[in-house]
Amino acid sequence: MDLMKRAERMMSMDDRTWRRHCNPWSGWTRMLTALPLLVLAVWSRVWLGWGALIPIFLALAWIWWNPRAFREPKRFDAWMSRGVLGERVYLEHRSEIAAHHRRAALVLALLSLPGALVMIWGLIALWWEGAVFGAILAGLPKIWFVDRMVWIFEDWRREGRDVPGMNAHEL
Repeated sequence: MDLMKRAERMMSMDDRTWRRHCNPWSGWTRMLTALPLLVLAVWSRVWLGWGALIPIFLALAWIWWNPRAFREPKRFDAWMSRGVLGERVYLEHRSEIAAHHRRAALVLALLSLPGALVMIWGLIALWWEGAVFGAILAGLPKIWFVDRMVWIFEDWRREGRDVPGMNAHEL
């Protein structure tokens, strides 16, 4: 099982949760807050010592709860909604996705890696500039990744294929 499928399982993403995560508020707040909150929570060990486990737990709880925190959108045509739907298609039908999309998704994931390493080093060495800069570098490819997921969604729909957990009339 690959890393993305494991993450989806850990997040307990069922049809209802995916539909709620299609709310643009869910996608945007997750993208803009998850990594910064996690960095800040880990950094809090400087002030809180072992008490930092509490903000770390809270940051992880927010990451898990975010897809459930917002109502299902009335419409699914927002850019972020289509990105979330594309991600679902990608996760459930990866072998059926065009090779150029699979390659691009892999490249974008790999582009996040240097930033993640700088961020981790910054957190270990208490180098706040590295932690912040690394988090930004790790997060920027995510926006491009979501755009690729929109493209996957649009191609999938153009081919007349069904999106998991969605009725055709909703899209």
